[in-house]
Amino acid sequence: MNTRYPFTAVVGMDDLRLALLLTAVSPAVGGVLVRGEKGTAKSTAVRALAELLPEVPVVVGCRFSCDPTSPDPGCPDGPHGDGAANARPARMVELPVGASEDRLVGSLDIEKALAEGVKAFEPGLLAHAHRGILYVDEVNLLHDHLIDVLLDAAAMGQSHVEREGVSVRHAARFLLVGTMNPEEGELRPQLLDRFGLTVEVAASRDPEQRVEVVRRRLAFEDDPAAFAARWAGEEAALRERIVAARALLPQVTLGDAVLLQIAATCAAFEVDGMRADIVMARTATALAAWAGRTEVTSEDVRQAALLALPHRRRRSPFDAPGLDEDKLDETLEQFKGDAPDDDPEPDGPGDGGPDGGGGGGVPPQGEGPGGPAPESAEAPESAPAPQNSGAGAGERAAVKAGEPFRTKVLSVPGLGEGAAGRRSRARTEHGRTTGSTRPRGALTKLHLAATVQAAAPHQRARGRSGPGLVVRRDDLRQATREGREGNLVLFAVDASGSMAARQRMSAVKGAVLSLLLDAYQRRDKVGLVTFRGRDAEVALPPTSSVDAAAARLEKLPTGGRTPLSAGLLKAHDVLRVERLRDPSRRPLLVVVTDGRATGGGADPVALAARAARLHAADGTASVVVDCETGPVRLGLAGNLARELGGTAVTLDELRADSIAGLVRDVQAAGQTTQTAWRAA
Repeated sequence: MNTRYPFTAVVGMDDLRLALLLTAVSPAVGGVLVRGEKGTAKSTAVRALAELLPEVPVVVGCRFSCDPTSPDPGCPDGPHGDGAANARPARMVELPVGASEDRLVGSLDIEKALAEGVKAFEPGLLAHAHRGILYVDEVNLLHDHLIDVLLDAAAMGQSHVEREGVSVRHAARFLLVGTMNPEEGELRPQLLDRFGLTVEVAASRDPEQRVEVVRRRLAFEDDPAAFAARWAGEEAALRERIVAARALLPQVTLGDAVLLQIAATCAAFEVDGMRADIVMARTATALAAWAGRTEVTSEDVRQAALLALPHRRRRSPFDAPGLDEDKLDETLEQFKGDAPDDDPEPDGPGDGGPDGGGGGGVPPQGEGPGGPAPESAEAPESAPAPQNSGAGAGERAAVKAGEPFRTKVLSVPGLGEGAAGRRSRARTEHGRTTGSTRPRGALTKLHLAATVQAAAPHQRARGRSGPGLVVRRDDLRQATREGREGNLVLFAVDASGSMAARQRMSAVKGAVLSLLLDAYQRRDKVGLVTFRGRDAEVALPPTSSVDAAAARLEKLPTGGRTPLSAGLLKAHDVLRVERLRDPSRRPLLVVVTDGRATGGGADPVALAARAARLHAADGTASVVVDCETGPVRLGLAGNLARELGGTAVTLDELRADSIAGLVRDVQAAGQTTQTAWRAA
């Protein structure tokens, strides 16, 4: 049997452990999203939580884990009547990032449903997780439609499977826990809001605490069973405390004064909707039950706000989650009214209670009861700029980006097969039906009309005598659907002296920031190449974290010559490597420059043209954002776009509300310019 690392042996991470325990006490809180850098014991703590949950009584033989005392009347395996019951440990089910929708919600045997009218249903992970834990590691990398299905089931407590008029419903109540590394991309705000609590975790900077982490981990790996036995007493005590808190929870009262504090706090921090108020109320109630009290206090409200509000205050992907604690304290004090006085010593996971003094971790030194303040996962500093300009122009400090705006839609030509997104046309699992084909492997999306049409001519030969349609495997047809995909948007940004005028560079950065926002909304990967002086560098390798790209852009200095050819060659190298890593994700190259080429060789213009033709030969869709300003324009960016086989747009044309408009699509412009280039 695989021995898990004990929950009470996790060092530090007080906020993380508290959030997990609260959702174990009250699943109505809505689950926990754990954000943090890699190697911070996120997965270890979540997996350890399953060992603390009480055993679950189930109906023997029920694949949906029905409770014998109140079985689900709509259970596909029911009705159960007075069936035998037994108890089993609570399950922890992991949802892989690459899971299909059928694997998550379950699948129907369409052939039996059509031919025999039988609902042959194979349960999915939602059914297996019922009355247990559903854990999604790297939840930010999960496809959006799977996250929507997952969160809908978590909110409603049941799952629906609908296929061509055949419907199956079953209960799906579970503790939802997701972990993610923000450097790999963010969740959409709508999805963030669906998680009840969010915790930021970071590795401790205290040497003594880090030593204890290593010591315990090595001891566990040397002898997992013996290590777990050392913590068995603390685990049992914490398990009993969870059971006691669950029993006390219905008796906890939430007074009007406390409700006013909750409402005032949510209003003060301008969170959208009413979900935050409800989650805070449930969390504060769970905190009181966890502390063994039947009345919610202001301190419970404060702790609930710290767990339930930070991720709901983000207005854009570039906003770091967080909460102004001074403002929180002022709001609570202002609306305190007749709220109960706070406990002098709140009873939490780190106070020496039944869980062994906060999991037996090394006592935090110089820290508050919430443990070390989480450190935001900042993107690494940009690499040092080249120390030579080659033109006598000194390096200029980075300027602030201009105000972002809504951009025109730039898309890649043709029909792709990449990851689901919102940019370019693609064959996808979800979208409008455009035709049918014979299924390869398991049938997932039935094209009913095409299936009936394929089976109809053979009914007499198959001896059909009743009303049912005689369907064979060869008759089944898979629906082909067209939707949208996410692309790799690679920015090649000119940071040379010719772009260095402060007002001009501010506008350029604002345009790139606007395109990054658009990439975030369309679920693209992004990368950033910059060029100036004598060389180019990859400021950010392709990633799903657009906020990391924005951070690099903000710190970008300018100055020196314009090595345009070096920038294009560096972009070509990046795209070549990415084609090997992710061949289904099509690239879109966005070159931000005024078109000048003043560095990189004896004839920089010819070198830049040659480098551009490499991209054209690869068929890379490209757009040149022309940053040239002034009454007299040389049209160099347009020449570059023609060599790339792409199109050029000015900063004004990039705006979605501009009169000039970017009505031309990358496809049309690309085909025209490639034809002209080849003819030349």
